[in-house]
Amino acid sequence: MELNIALLRGDGIGPEIVDSAAAVLEKTASEFGHRIYFTPYLIGGAAINAVGKPLPQETVDGCLASDSVLLGAVGGPEWDDLPGDRRPEKALLGIRAALGLYTNLRPAKLYPSLRSASPLRDEIVGSGFDIMIVRELTGGIYFGERGYREGRFGREAFDTEAYSVTEIERIGRIAFETAMKRGRRLCSIDKANVLETSRLWRKTMHTIAEEYPEVEYSDMFVDNAAMQLVRCPGQFDVIVTSNMFGDILSDETSQITGSIGMLASASLGEGKRGMYEPIHGSAPDIAGQDKANPIAAILSGAMMLRYSFGLSEEAERIEKAVDKVLEEGWRTADIIGNSEGAPLTCTKMTEKIIEVI
Repeated sequence: MELNIALLRGDGIGPEIVDSAAAVLEKTASEFGHRIYFTPYLIGGAAINAVGKPLPQETVDGCLASDSVLLGAVGGPEWDDLPGDRRPEKALLGIRAALGLYTNLRPAKLYPSLRSASPLRDEIVGSGFDIMIVRELTGGIYFGERGYREGRFGREAFDTEAYSVTEIERIGRIAFETAMKRGRRLCSIDKANVLETSRLWRKTMHTIAEEYPEVEYSDMFVDNAAMQLVRCPGQFDVIVTSNMFGDILSDETSQITGSIGMLASASLGEGKRGMYEPIHGSAPDIAGQDKANPIAAILSGAMMLRYSFGLSEEAERIEKAVDKVLEEGWRTADIIGNSEGAPLTCTKMTEKIIEVI
C-alpha cells in the first residue's frame, strides 16, 4: 500500500515529535511492505513568520490532496499579542473545518508501568483505566458567533453556543459504534440543567440510544463528570460530549494518566482521511532541546494506520513497541518520576521504539 501523508510540524516541539512519529511510521511501513511518502506544509506560528497567515491555502490544498495528516503543535509566546483571527491557534479550527473533521477521538490509558506517575492514589486508580473520549469538533461555542457589543454594564464580549440535531446525531452514532467495539458502555456529558443546547443534546442522544440496546447508556452533568474522573476513572469506557466540554475533560484525563506527553488523538470526518496529533501543546520552554516526549505523536501515527488506512496489525506493532519500551523502564524527562537513571532524549526514545519494531 502507498501512504501519502501531509506533515504539519508547526511550532515549538512540533517539528521534533512529528519527525519522530514519521521515522516510526517509515520503519513500520517498511516492515510490512508499504511505501510511505511525507510532504511538509506550514501551519501556525511558522506559517505566520513565513507567509503572514496561520493557515496558508497551500497547506489546506495539500492536506486535501493527501491520504491523511500528521500534526505536531502550534502556538507560543512569540505570537501571543496577535489579534484572535491571526493567532496560530486559529489554524487548528480552520484546518479541521476545511477537512470536515467533526469527530475527535482521545484515548486516555493508564499504562501499568506508569502507574506511579498518576497523581491519583492507588486505591482510586485500582487496576487502571482505559477511556475513550469522543469529542464533537466543529460545532458549539468554538465555532459560534462572537464579538463585542454594548451590554448592561457597558462594553462586553460574547461567544455563542449552537448545536443542530444533525451535528449531535452524527457524533452520537460514532460514539455508540465506538462503544460497541469496546466495553459497550457510553456516558454522554452535558449541562442539561442549565443550557438549551445540552437539553437538545440529551434528547437527541436518548433517541439514538434506542438504536443500540446492547450499549449501557447514561447521562452525566459536566461538573459531576469532572469530579468522577478523579474519584473513580475506571467507571468510564466511552465518553461523548460537546466541543468545549470535550476539550476540558480530555485534558483532565491526560493528567490522571501521569503525563500529557503520552496521549494521542484522531480527528475524523466522513471519509478515511483524518488528522492525527498529540493532545499536548508546543512546549516552547523545551523546544529545540531534544527533551520532548515523542510517544504521543508516535501513538497518533499508530491511530492513523488503524483509522485512516485500516492497518490494525501495523498499528498494534507500534503500540506494543511503546508498551515494551516503557516496561523495560525507559523514560523521557516528563515521565521519569522516581525511576533510576537519566531520562532519554526525544531522539533516543524514538530510536528505542524503532529498535523494538
